[in-house]
Amino acid sequence: MSPSSEPGARTPWDATAFRAGVQHALDSFLDEQAVRLAPVGPDADLLVEEARRFVRGGKRLRASFCWWGHLAVDPEPADEAALLRACAALELLHASALLHDDVLDASDTRRGSPTTHRMLEARHRAAGWTGGAAAYGEAGAILLGDLVLSWADELLRRCGLPADRVAAAMAVYDQCRSEVIAGQFLDVSVQARGRADVDAAMTVLRYKSAKYSVERPLHIGAALAGAGPDVLADLSRFGLPLGEAFQLRDDLLGVLGDPAVTGKPAGDDLVEGKRTVLVALALDGAPPADRARLDAALGTPLGPDDVADLRRIIVDSGAAEQVEEVIGALSQRAREALDRAPLDGHARAVLGDLATAATQRTL
Repeated sequence: MSPSSEPGARTPWDATAFRAGVQHALDSFLDEQAVRLAPVGPDADLLVEEARRFVRGGKRLRASFCWWGHLAVDPEPADEAALLRACAALELLHASALLHDDVLDASDTRRGSPTTHRMLEARHRAAGWTGGAAAYGEAGAILLGDLVLSWADELLRRCGLPADRVAAAMAVYDQCRSEVIAGQFLDVSVQARGRADVDAAMTVLRYKSAKYSVERPLHIGAALAGAGPDVLADLSRFGLPLGEAFQLRDDLLGVLGDPAVTGKPAGDDLVEGKRTVLVALALDGAPPADRARLDAALGTPLGPDDVADLRRIIVDSGAAEQVEEVIGALSQRAREALDRAPLDGHARAVLGDLATAATQRTL
């Protein structure tokens, strides 16, 4: 089944078929990598299998924005399989970022299962190997993140689309990788300093997540379709505020989300000490005693009662309501930019649906 509809038909996009197509592209690519690495032995097999686990399922929002960034410019791609492989490369980039992020944040779970470094740590401990189990787990997860990042590059370069289009997309992709890594280090630095105002927290949000989640995938898809600077600028006016709204929603869920839905422990972002926009607003708006309690508790071990109390402080400060208002304003700005952009009409409609899915989610 084709992952897209005819551009003039206005029939609903089959998102399920698209996700299946992306999964097939990832599975096929990892099959190839498994054959290449087979001579290394069972340790390489473990890395490949963990990569398979990590890229299985998911919303595929980044791949979707890449796909529709392309169709917004070229509604009838000549080689859908090649375009799917290019979109799938962004899911590998995302997997790499998450693998590294879990180590940096010392996270125990991801999507309801042990994180890679915790799985490897447990494997080391169960086998009774020498050396530190935690160090082994972290080393393995970092190396897998590096490997998956190199695979993302390889899959995009070898997707099968014309070389000049791939070169244009790679230029955007290179910038995207630099932004993500610099944004991640800014996040680490902000947490180390133990303070962040709203502006600093928004800068982290923009470069660590917002741009690579929406704006850059749109740009990569459009570049693969031959788009010029004006089209990329139009897509930025839509994609950047939408990406910011997407991450603000993620920050809300990281503190106030239902663990049964998010797959992460309650208040996980508070335990990790993340100085998000939500936290910065809460520190600005809370009474002195609550402000001191929240500031001191960030990044420390927290029991259920502690998490409940910090959630109360954040809600009572008005921060959660403020973030909801910002999400609404950014989403509105994105939709207005989308309405003005000279893009294919069907693609515009689907991008509007994707905007809703990105900002009104529960996980």
